[in-house]
Amino acid sequence: MIAPPQHPYLTPDQYRTMEEQSPIKHEYIDGQIYAMAGASDPHVTIDGNLFALLRSHIRGSGYRVYILVILDK
Repeated sequence: MIAPPQHPYLTPDQYRTMEEQSPIKHEYIDGQIYAMAGASDPHVTIDGNLFALLRSHIRGSGYRVYILVILDK
């Protein structure tokens, strides 16, 4: 079995300093950083429009619409 590579632990201050200089966004979880996928403007617009249409369609039915984000680590 091969162990996954270990990344150095970052303090919150180290993360904030790094993030200010980084061209891509990261999320900080328990001292580790993970690159975040960027969403394009068309992608966000389509998601928002679909959410609004579904929400309007089911209004008054007792159901709710949620936006689900799946993270794969």
